[in-house]
Amino acid sequence: MIYGLEIFQLKVNFTSQIFYFPMKKNILTLKIGLVMIGLVFLCWLCTVESDISLPPTDTPYLLVLGTSQDGGYPQAGCTKECCKDAWQNPELKRMTACIAIVDPIDKKQWIIDATPDFREQLYALGNVTSMYKGQSLSGIILTHAHAGHYTGLIHLGREVMGTKDIPVFTMPRMKKFLSENGPWNQLVKLGNIELKAMRSDSSIQLNERISITPLLVPHRDEYTETVGIIIESSKKRVLYLPDIDKWTDWNLDINAIVSQVDVAFLDGTFFNNGEIPGRDMSDVPHPFIEESFQQFKNMPEEDKSKIHFIHFNHTNPVLRNNSDARKEVLHQGFNISNEGQIFVL
Repeated sequence: MIYGLEIFQLKVNFTSQIFYFPMKKNILTLKIGLVMIGLVFLCWLCTVESDISLPPTDTPYLLVLGTSQDGGYPQAGCTKECCKDAWQNPELKRMTACIAIVDPIDKKQWIIDATPDFREQLYALGNVTSMYKGQSLSGIILTHAHAGHYTGLIHLGREVMGTKDIPVFTMPRMKKFLSENGPWNQLVKLGNIELKAMRSDSSIQLNERISITPLLVPHRDEYTETVGIIIESSKKRVLYLPDIDKWTDWNLDINAIVSQVDVAFLDGTFFNNGEIPGRDMSDVPHPFIEESFQQFKNMPEEDKSKIHFIHFNHTNPVLRNNSDARKEVLHQGFNISNEGQIFVL
């Protein structure tokens, strides 16, 4: 079950119907005008209620807080065609890939990865959970040490939030990396964060309803290992895997894993080869979405519909609503992750 939820901004657009009522002495005309405006507003409210669902209050859920690659969209230094419209229209902006795990029953919430957009994402999460949690976290789960996945931790230090013992779930190399390198080790020394060990294929119980299991994946592990995360409740299993080199490099069968989960957020960084002109894309290996089409071509339609691509590079045409690439993803039976989506666990 998916709830569509616009969490960042509720837009009111009356441009398609403009009403002009000249101020006349005839009070009856003025009253009729006000009644008409009121009716239009009530109609708009009805539309809002039918299009926007509130998050559940009696069951855990996932909230998508960002969908772009590490540099966000638009990306720093890019004024090319791929980013031009997003610089001119802030509504096209996309934050770095991140999801929240929320349990409204015991008022707990965790995020997977601390991104460069941590400030905005924490605020967005707080808007959704303001009635029971707000601007605080029960923990952070880190997938690896590339720029878009851990650098948001800096907001937890004494210069900003000055948090106290926020649990940060890490694999062994990530724990060593944070403990031995500044400025991250200061967060540990000052007690802003408390590092919690994860082991591949070993389940960790976040609370009585939700567990996570990290899965090691191959992905340019310069500083730390990289993991995907299985999120599990008593009813649902979800795979979050925003980064991997190639499906064929993994010692696990991604098709089999998708068949065993209810939702799979998968690496959709690039749409196809040659997307970054003049650059050897083997330097930043990811499974192109076109390669994923081939990987999953014999998959049952039911399983294809579980897949939601995420972690889009600023050059990826699926970021643009009317692009042929985006239409092709949907035509093939897959999905494109959107900020504000809610997935009930």
